[in-house]
Amino acid sequence: MLFNSATFLFLFLPIVLAASFVAPAKVKNCVLLFASLIFYAWGGVSMTIIIIFSIFFNYIIGRLIEANKNTVGAKIFLTIGLIINLGVLATFKYLGFLIENLNPLLSAFSFSQIKQTSIALPIGISFFTFHSISYIVDVYRNRVTAQKNIINHSLYITLFPQLIAGPIVRYSDISEQIKERSVTIQKFASGIERFIIGLAKKMLIANAFAFVADDIFALESNELTTYTAWLGTISYTIQIYYDFSGYSDMAIGLGRMFGFEFLENFNFPYIATSIQDFWRRWHISLSNWFRDYLYISLGGNRCSKGKVLFNLFIVFLCTGFWHGASWNFIVWGLFHGFFIILEKVGFDKILLRIWKPFRHIYVLFVVMIAWVFFRAPDINYAFMFINKLFGIAENTHQWQKLIFYLNNEFVICLSFALMGAAGFFQIVYNNIASKIVLKRGSVLLKTIYDVSSLVVLVSIFILSIVYFTIGSYSPFIYFRF
Repeated sequence: MLFNSATFLFLFLPIVLAASFVAPAKVKNCVLLFASLIFYAWGGVSMTIIIIFSIFFNYIIGRLIEANKNTVGAKIFLTIGLIINLGVLATFKYLGFLIENLNPLLSAFSFSQIKQTSIALPIGISFFTFHSISYIVDVYRNRVTAQKNIINHSLYITLFPQLIAGPIVRYSDISEQIKERSVTIQKFASGIERFIIGLAKKMLIANAFAFVADDIFALESNELTTYTAWLGTISYTIQIYYDFSGYSDMAIGLGRMFGFEFLENFNFPYIATSIQDFWRRWHISLSNWFRDYLYISLGGNRCSKGKVLFNLFIVFLCTGFWHGASWNFIVWGLFHGFFIILEKVGFDKILLRIWKPFRHIYVLFVVMIAWVFFRAPDINYAFMFINKLFGIAENTHQWQKLIFYLNNEFVICLSFALMGAAGFFQIVYNNIASKIVLKRGSVLLKTIYDVSSLVVLVSIFILSIVYFTIGSYSPFIYFRF
């Protein structure tokens, strides 16, 4: 079920909100759990078996680790938990890729090839698997106590706002909220506001650039020019940010409506001044997950310089592979890893001496080139596309091809997208709304501000509804991960 669908907005969400508010405190979690399972099963009932298995398996493993705390048994049960969780993820997400790449090797040595079978990918498997792994590891590290209530444990894994595409919420961050939480008028209102902002990001900006990016990345080599290639790259760079940050905003907003507070997942990544800074701002929950559960486990910074660089290589190799079973994602991850390592060995000090705008340009250049690998249908197309970006083997520069895309709607969306990604609206709010109007303004001024804000929110909500009513099917990009 999509957040940006009529079924969710006008049927599922109102019913669940009403049921949650009227339900006694003791059964609120049961109501949310039941609703979350329906939400997940909407995309395929058969796939629900996988997540139910994950819930019960990790519940048992957590209890066993807790019962054998600080013993060899705890380590054994943790190891079993990691093997099974990663094994399930590998089977459904990576088995086809591994067979596809193993068969040529088997053929070269005259061995029989492995028959490939199509395995449906359970939606959100990467996210709920990482939730489960963080839970059992934190139980092993004595950071949390194993959840004894199966309903509460199940709700942590399946809570529908963050179930399918994150953010990756750790049990330690919401364990107390699962036990007890409150929904104030202020929190509920801020949740609605955040949800509407996320919906607008998706419907009014991300989808507008998706049309351009999808069209350009579908062009054959002889149809693609340097100018259209750059337009496609810029469009996808904007699309993926507003698509994914929009989903995160909607998830955070929905969480607040039910009394949960999720951590932020984006912090204006395109204004970063280094690639290290970019990863502190982009998909923060994933970056922190890899830092705490992989990088630190490998030794982190507590080892030799060479080992630190190797650890970073492994982290970004896994980061790329986590996103998908394709060489494109592996190259995307390693491309970022290369510049992280470059900055670690001294380039970061050079960056600090460079004029700040040039640092922004450097980050955007690296990130946009990397997005080509992320978006391209295969690795060969990605390299062809990059060749076009730099005019290699370019025959003609056809400006007229751009006219098809550069209409008034595109220009308006681009203006709002650039201002939003640069934090312009946040700066306006922080310096005008919060400091001047809300703190020092008169009652009349505050009333005007409140009414104006409400009118703007209602307007963009209605406009978003109109767009998804007349538009085509538009799933969030990160649903496939």
